[in-house]
Amino acid sequence: MRGPLWRIGLLLGFIFTFCDTLDEKCVLGIVGRPLRLSCFYPGAVALTDVSAEWRRNEDEVVRGDGDEDDVALGMGNFTLRLPAVDAREDNATYSVIVTSRGNNSVEACTVCLRVTAPFSPPELKWEEAAAEDAPSVFQCHSGGGFPEPAVSWLIDEGVREIPEGSVETLVELRPDSLLYYVTSYLTINVTGANVSCVVHNTATNQTLTSTTYAVWHGPVVTRATDALWVFSTALCAVVGALVVVGLAYQIHLDRVSKKKKKQHLRNRRHRRRHDTEETEVVTLRSWESSV
Repeated sequence: MRGPLWRIGLLLGFIFTFCDTLDEKCVLGIVGRPLRLSCFYPGAVALTDVSAEWRRNEDEVVRGDGDEDDVALGMGNFTLRLPAVDAREDNATYSVIVTSRGNNSVEACTVCLRVTAPFSPPELKWEEAAAEDAPSVFQCHSGGGFPEPAVSWLIDEGVREIPEGSVETLVELRPDSLLYYVTSYLTINVTGANVSCVVHNTATNQTLTSTTYAVWHGPVVTRATDALWVFSTALCAVVGALVVVGLAYQIHLDRVSKKKKKQHLRNRRHRRRHDTEETEVVTLRSWESSV
């Protein structure tokens, strides 16, 4: 009876696995983080000299013979451990090929991989309009996520509608990391309202929102700017006048110093001449006395 039971068990295990293969399951992996792709094949318990290999998209061998734990294989555990998920693996299909003695091969499991990465909190900036009746520009930036996000704008939590053509969204896919960076612009005439930027990750259902309260302060900002400009101009004029006065005073000091030096040299020459004349007179008198 053991032989027929073994065959029945193997057949049931193959049927269950085949059903799981038809109902392909997708696993969600986060970029840069490790991931376990689980595969349990009950029929492997009755097999001898079991080996397994993982294939990506039916061609590339991810895991070969000698990498598995013999005890785990004997129990039908063919789990694959990925050290880090890469964005390039999005929508990839992983399958496990189980081989036993006699080169009998069975596709034990098939798993599809969906990849995601969380986006950074939206950075919302507001460029205020020059006049109250002019449109303002709102800028929203978020990045480092996957897949491409959906960006939307809300005014007062959706009470007011966004005019058509007022939103421009730029999406950049970085070639080095394959992660998305998005910048969205909203150009609208609004004041006294809450403006929100919403970034939605469809893979994880992650929603990030940034809100600012828009109130026009044009005249106040203008007066402050004008006052600052007048103050800066006056300060520059004062500093320039001080520099000119300082230079003029320094030139005056240099001239006075040069005059003093010239007068000092003249006095020294005059003294030398006077001393020389006195010496000659004394010498002449001494000679006359001796004669």
